[in-house]
Amino acid sequence: MNDPLSQFRLDGDVAVVTGGASGIGRTIAEAFAGVGARVARFDLKAEGPDDYEVDVTDEQQVTAAFADVMKRHGRVDVLFNNAGIALRRPTIELSFEDWNKVVAVNMTGVFLCAREAARHMLAGGRGGRIVNTASIMGISGGGLYPNISYQATKGAVVNMTRALAVEWARQGIRVNAIAPTWVRTPLIRAITENSEVMKRIEEITPMGRIAEPEELVGAVLFLASRASAMVTGHVLAVDGGFLAQ
Repeated sequence: MNDPLSQFRLDGDVAVVTGGASGIGRTIAEAFAGVGARVARFDLKAEGPDDYEVDVTDEQQVTAAFADVMKRHGRVDVLFNNAGIALRRPTIELSFEDWNKVVAVNMTGVFLCAREAARHMLAGGRGGRIVNTASIMGISGGGLYPNISYQATKGAVVNMTRALAVEWARQGIRVNAIAPTWVRTPLIRAITENSEVMKRIEEITPMGRIAEPEELVGAVLFLASRASAMVTGHVLAVDGGFLAQ
């Protein structure tokens, strides 16, 4: 291999990024474009010509959006399955309605988008790569504040990643996930604005700080590219050492 770094490029690939209008999704979409991919961003609000207004909990919207990506670009090679929400409540105060909202986005949405992406990847005969956004809260019990719906659904993403990786491995689809620590995005604004909680997070994180969205790019690009050709079913923590304790 003349240029080892070329395996991290996505030249000619079509990548779908869910939750792509802000935060981690926006950062990754820009990174994918920067290494040669044609990027379609799915979010509740469309901003540009390659953006799709998609509610990932709506099966028909997901199916239609992927169909349009195929119509425009003829293929789907990469899915960054990132759309997610959090509703932090003490468990006994968490309504059934709010529980279902989080399950619908964080678990059902991940399933619907992975299933639809895989259908097109398999039909194209080229396989593909799916990277799900899990969380350290899907692996640990947390403890700083109650967040049962988020933790339960991110735990589901962890095992969904493993199950789909095994199911699709021989068909050329690799499925992996990242498990980030707290990342400075609008999703955790209430946390970053709480000095006491931030101090505690810094105390329990070996690297002593939360992550910036740009610090997830390397991990996601590795899993989404040919650089990780023999990696599937893996959950890569990007957590400043949190889970190593």
